[in-house]
Order: sequence, then C-alpha cells, then structure tokens
Amino acid sequence: MGARPVFDPPPRSIKGEAGIQTRESAGMSDTNTATTRGGWAAALLPGVFVVLWSTGFVAGKLGMPHAGPFMFLEIRYAVVVVLLGVVALVMRAPWPARKDIPAIAIAGLLVQAGYLGGVFASLSYGVEAGVSALIAGLQPVLTAALAGPLLGEKVTGRQWTGLAMGLAGVMLVVRAKLGLGLGTPLGIGCAIFAMLSLTFGTLWQKRFCPALDLRTGTIVQFVASFIVTAPLALFHDHLRVEWTLSFGLALFWLCVVLSIGAISAMFVLIRRGKASEVASLFFLVPPTTALIAWAMFNETLDPWSLVGMALVVAAVAMVTWKGARRT
Repeated sequence: MGARPVFDPPPRSIKGEAGIQTRESAGMSDTNTATTRGGWAAALLPGVFVVLWSTGFVAGKLGMPHAGPFMFLEIRYAVVVVLLGVVALVMRAPWPARKDIPAIAIAGLLVQAGYLGGVFASLSYGVEAGVSALIAGLQPVLTAALAGPLLGEKVTGRQWTGLAMGLAGVMLVVRAKLGLGLGTPLGIGCAIFAMLSLTFGTLWQKRFCPALDLRTGTIVQFVASFIVTAPLALFHDHLRVEWTLSFGLALFWLCVVLSIGAISAMFVLIRRGKASEVASLFFLVPPTTALIAWAMFNETLDPWSLVGMALVVAAVAMVTWKGARRT
C-alpha cells in the first residue's frame, strides 16, 4: 500500500444526525438500497404474474354468460387501447419504428387474439375451465422443446424432469374434470389452438420483440387483435352483450389488471429470462386458478389436487433454478 498522492483530495464528508459519512459511501449506500429494491421486485414479479394471469379464468366465468366470447374480447381490446393511449400520451412514450410494427402486431395476434380467443371460444363451446387449463398446461413443454432449435436455448436434463413433473401436477389438479364437461370436438380444438398460439407467441416475442416499449407496443398489439377479431364478433356473436354488473366487473378486471398488468409482467419476464423458464410459470396457473375458484365459487380441492399443486411448485423451481453463481 502506498501513500495517498498529494493531488488526490480527501473525500468530502456529509455531517448528519448519525455522524460523518463520506459522499462516496453515501452514494454506495443509495445504490445498494436501489439494487435491493430492484432485487425484491424481480423476485416477486413471477408470483405476481401467475396470480394475475390465473384470475383471467375467474373473470371469464363471471362475464361469459353476458356476452359472446369474441364480442367480449372486442370490448376489452377497445378499452385497453384507450387506457394505454392516454398513458402513452401523458408519459410521452416512444412509438415503435415502422419497420418493427409487423413483428409486434404478430406477437399481439398470437398472445392476445389467438390465445384469449381460443380460450374464450372453448369455454363458450362447453369446455370446462379446468380442462382448458390442463390443455394450456402443455404449453411449457412445447415451448421448451421449440426453444432450442428456434432460439438456441439449452434445456438441461433437470429442466426436462421439472417440465414432466409440472405436467403431472397439472393433470392431478384437473383430473376430476377430464371425464366431465369436455364439450364438443370444436371446443377442444379451440383450447389446443389457444395453447399453440401462446407457445409461438412467447417464442416470437422473445426472438423478434425483445425491446419494445410496453405502453405503445401493447397498443399496436391490441389494435391488430381488434381488427382480426372484429369479423368473429360480428358474424359469430352477432355483437351480443348484456351490460350487467357482473359483466362490468369482469370487463374492468380483464382490461386493467389482466391486459395491462399481467401482459406487461409477462413481457418483462420474457425480456429478462429464457422463454422456457417463463413458460414454466404457466404450470402454476391451473392450481392457482383452482385456489381462487375455491375461495370465490366454493369449488372443492381434494388431497390429490394439493399433491398436484406441490408437484407444480417443485417443477417450476427445477426449471427456473440456476444454482449458485461462480465468482
């Protein structure tokens, strides 16, 4: 250790009630505090996303009897575009470049129009929410299988084991629904289409839209979804809607909480992590939905369902755990 050079001034100090603190140490303290807060937010975001996404089934159950599935979505798209438009104008959010709009619109068509349209249509054709959730539970396995060749992501043996455990857990949670309310083959086809659409939407978003502004980018996605869904709302649903309290509450929840909150959280997670890791969180949606339905609609949860939930939690931990970082 050498002596301090004469041209290097001593650190300036800040006097306060707690004593003397250098400006350098004060700055480091502020940085550490901000980093800690950011770490907590990043750690909580996956759980918040799962809860918000799971409420979509509950809101759909509340509002579906009062509107056609595609008309329901059309109103939702329009409301969200207005809300986000105001936010974008107030915050002066940057708009996507013209060359990026097609890729952003395709992501919206897959994640919004394709997935939600398929789920809502399957429910309208008599498929129970539990069965629809089971089919959606296949999405992480398909995403993991495609993430390698399409995105160059490596899926380890431990992660494949976790994905298999997650699928088994999902099947346990909704097993009682498999023999009931399967609906029509068309309804099952809509649920499968929704799962495929969300899978490819997740991969497309990761590959082609990693840096879109969530405020203006989501507007582009909802406008595209509105345009594509409009003919279905007109010719399939005949613009049917009943403005009841239940429908209003469901619409508010889907527009504000799910369309803005959950979708934004998903895009942030996709931007920060691997597509296969984000997809594994969808294993948590069916059991979380079952818990919410138990609390709100008095649906039963038997011991095997609880075992399935435990398997799902363990599976997500296996897929997303990165281990201790080497220094």
